[in-house]
Amino acid sequence: MNKVFFGDCRDTMRDLIAQGVKVQMCVTSPPYFGLRDYGHAGQLGLEATPAEFVAAMVEVFALVRELLADDGVLWLNLGDSYNAAGRTGHGTRQGFKQGTNRASAEKADNCRPSVETLKPKDLIGIPWRVAFALQAAGWYLRQDIIWHKPNPMPESVTDRCTKAHEYLFLLSKSERYYFDQKAILEPVSPNTHARLSQNVQEQIGSERANGGAKTNGNMKVVGRKFDPGAGNKNNPSFDAAMAIMPDERNKRSVWTVPTQPYSGAHFATFPPALIEPCILAGSRSGDTVLDCFFGSGTTGEVAGNLGAQLDRL
Repeated sequence: MNKVFFGDCRDTMRDLIAQGVKVQMCVTSPPYFGLRDYGHAGQLGLEATPAEFVAAMVEVFALVRELLADDGVLWLNLGDSYNAAGRTGHGTRQGFKQGTNRASAEKADNCRPSVETLKPKDLIGIPWRVAFALQAAGWYLRQDIIWHKPNPMPESVTDRCTKAHEYLFLLSKSERYYFDQKAILEPVSPNTHARLSQNVQEQIGSERANGGAKTNGNMKVVGRKFDPGAGNKNNPSFDAAMAIMPDERNKRSVWTVPTQPYSGAHFATFPPALIEPCILAGSRSGDTVLDCFFGSGTTGEVAGNLGAQLDRL
């Protein structure tokens, strides 16, 4: 617990596996394909082709899977890349481009070969290539979550929209896994209370839908049992449930989380608000949380803070 290991994450995880270490969940974000040079020879993310990058990710997360408890989960954040081509007047700059996340240890626009099988300006589809490869390797691909960035970096493009999202995939080791749905419930929208406050009894038989031009029969009572032979029936369980208006709902699959500036030598830090629901849903107090691409250490910081909060409850 509360340890940071330096080195190739594959070697480190093999050592932990040999020691019999188990973790409950992993939340991580690997170096994006072809976008960042951290100045280390052989680093992940600088593979020559998407296929080589995907194969490297499958190798990494096979080790994560061995470390996970049988009911453990993986939260995987990945951004995409565009296949770039040379720019007139700027020499030959062939490589990959994302616009919002391009950086290097030398703050240079590194030159790397483009993907020959893709056209210039093609979106490569890295997140889904990796997700499907992990699915084929035995992972359960449970959900794609959209990380919506309300403050994305501007992009100097005029032939597409500015990119303001990334993917966060939820994968599990087994069909049944630990997931604390209640820990990440979110407030219901005001429209929910307005909708549930309707006098549905007065709407039975109404033709108000579609301006009175409803073509498939009269309105049926909302939220109550309907029997085609006996008509509408009262539903005591529903009445009891609606006696107290719900304040929370299941968390949706689009998470709006602003990016945050970071002054250290790291180009793509996790916002804590993106990590919190992952840890709350995927682990219990006292569980071990793994981030195999630890970066600036946000995962450890959030896990420690949440653990301290839970221990005080």
